[in-house]
Amino acid sequence: MLEPYKIKYPPIPSAGKYLFTTHADIEYEVLFAKQEQDPFKVTLAFGVLNEMYEGEEYSLTNKGEAYRVMSTIVIIIKDFIIHHPNTHTLVFSAEPTSREDDKTATKRLNLYKKYIPEIFDNSWKLEINGNKAKIIKKSPRGFLGLRDWFS
Repeated sequence: MLEPYKIKYPPIPSAGKYLFTTHADIEYEVLFAKQEQDPFKVTLAFGVLNEMYEGEEYSLTNKGEAYRVMSTIVIIIKDFIIHHPNTHTLVFSAEPTSREDDKTATKRLNLYKKYIPEIFDNSWKLEINGNKAKIIKKSPRGFLGLRDWFS
């Protein structure tokens, strides 16, 4: 794995917004949004913030930094999980390029799948549906493990 970029961590660990800038001055934001119906199920989104990409957060920057960007995102996801150990599901989309559709696995999803083993051990499983992915803890414990006491 390549050396990650310098990460700007959330000011408090419970926040879910991380930032970093590449050597080509491309600014990225990585967000973890807890789902209202289940706060231990989290949607992961990341993208470019620079105005030159016209607000299209999933822009292809073509700066040759994809592998360092992914190394940085690996560190960020690990940090989030350390600070949120009861998280049992992460959901994300690998948005298609203009030449792809959202019904099949995209080039982005194939790239992301290469890094999943760097983050998650075999106590997690990956489910893919088109360009959408879920990473699910095989045995979720719930808040403070209380689910295990009552099942």
